[in-house]
Amino acid sequence: MVYVTSDWHGYPLEKIKELLSRANFSQNDYCFVLGDVIDRGDDGVKILEWLMLQPNIQLILGNHETFLLSNLFLFNEVNDETINQLNLEQLNLFQNWIENGGKVTVDALRNLPKDTRADIVDYVMGAPLYESISVNGKDFLLTHSALDNFEKHKPLTDYSEHDFLWHRASLEEKFYDDVICVFGHTPTALYGSKYRGKILKTDSWINIDTGASGGLPLALLRLDDMKEFYL
Repeated sequence: MVYVTSDWHGYPLEKIKELLSRANFSQNDYCFVLGDVIDRGDDGVKILEWLMLQPNIQLILGNHETFLLSNLFLFNEVNDETINQLNLEQLNLFQNWIENGGKVTVDALRNLPKDTRADIVDYVMGAPLYESISVNGKDFLLTHSALDNFEKHKPLTDYSEHDFLWHRASLEEKFYDDVICVFGHTPTALYGSKYRGKILKTDSWINIDTGASGGLPLALLRLDDMKEFYL
């Protein structure tokens, strides 16, 4: 079985494991996490450490992971002194991350051994921007935010990193005719109260960001039969 989930944002790791257990997720299954596992909640770095050990769970890059990668200058030694010595460009990058919920991630990284931080950075740097998969004869494109600047016949390699990370699809927006886009990034409640805390499906795309970081249920979708699981 193939599962997708997204936008954990530091959600308690034990609850994530509980949701996977509720879906009977096993070593014979595979799960794609469509980005934004860090920031806002306390367990983001714990989640990354755990994901690194899971052979059947794949992280796809989210915009919050790119916040981490844009602040690599911090990771040789993260402490008050290095933060105080930032130049203007670095300070802006750091401030942007903090304003988007990054403080808990920075604080957690500060408490890790240097080698462990380096392993986490290597892991995040290795996360792809997208995956194209087939499940039971259906084709899916898995990204963090669908596709900005979409053109039906445009090769995926021609899209920028920004296109995969920052788009907010409208309800009327359509992508491929024969490939279903699955993404997160935009909490489904923003599409209307009837979608609050629920996976949103249209003819050409599925949004699985149910707003768990804001206290709404965390979602897991099984692509084999479109069964939804919530915690």
